[in-house]
Amino acid sequence: MARVLVTGGAGFIGSHVGERMVAAGHELVVIDDLSTGKRQQVPTGATFHELDIRSAEAARIVREGGFDLIAHLAAQIDVRASVTDPGRDASINVVGSLNLLEAARQASRGRPPRFVFASTGGALYGDFVTPPNVETYAKDPDSPYGIAKLSVEHYMGYYGRIHGMDCVALRFGNVYGPRQDPHGEAGVIAIFCGRLQEGRPFTIFGDGSQTRDYIYVGDVANAFLTAASAELPPIGPLDARAFNVGTGVETSVVEVAEALRRVSGQEVTIEFVAKRPGELQRSVLDPTKAATVLGWRAQVDLEQGLADTWRWLQGVTS
Repeated sequence: MARVLVTGGAGFIGSHVGERMVAAGHELVVIDDLSTGKRQQVPTGATFHELDIRSAEAARIVREGGFDLIAHLAAQIDVRASVTDPGRDASINVVGSLNLLEAARQASRGRPPRFVFASTGGALYGDFVTPPNVETYAKDPDSPYGIAKLSVEHYMGYYGRIHGMDCVALRFGNVYGPRQDPHGEAGVIAIFCGRLQEGRPFTIFGDGSQTRDYIYVGDVANAFLTAASAELPPIGPLDARAFNVGTGVETSVVEVAEALRRVSGQEVTIEFVAKRPGELQRSVLDPTKAATVLGWRAQVDLEQGLADTWRWLQGVTS
């Protein structure tokens, strides 16, 4: 049994990660400031601390907690908010992460805990590469959110090379599934599900041909569990211990809308509006490295994941 800290463990993805850790028999501690997370989503049996990751108390818990693993998911997750207020985004996503990394380096146990970070695949590589994106592609993020995630990866590289810490970056595709709030900073799947519940039409920006790599939240949680104990490549350049967490399948927004129509059995209408300026046209990740090095592969295809998500929403609202 390992002692595990999940930051952001009351949130959409973090709560699933925490549940996987508990199911695997690990002792779980959760830090979340509940700015977007929900107390009721903290896994049963976990020790919960309502804290900001920038705080001295969060650092003390990391430093003195005797953790084997830190799964770091707490973040400012709204790309649009990062554009509006890049300083706040950097304060949470860079300074907050650095607070935890430095505390982990100073951990009172014999060896610092393994640090597994929720990075981004969709926002990291930018528009100057041709997908499917592999980990070694140039990084040229177009948002403060993506820049902050990349900055944390660089800090992790420093802590690995200089201090010998085991740091892993998991670069997600577009995560969807149960517990994602359709009214918050959500992807198109959660937004469409919210529209289905309300009996409103889908709104698609542009012609709907823009593509993303949609990854089910349960598969993402399994990636954290796998990365927690997998044998890692030697410490090296930035991408040595970075792994794309996606399906490798490119799906258009129109295809998502049609699939949701099928799984819900509802003939919702689609409204097309003007394309949003600056929106990425294509994004899909190559997950080969995660499969060959970590032994992780996505197990849930889009149709199954959408059906599970829709059933969960019906249970929540029934």
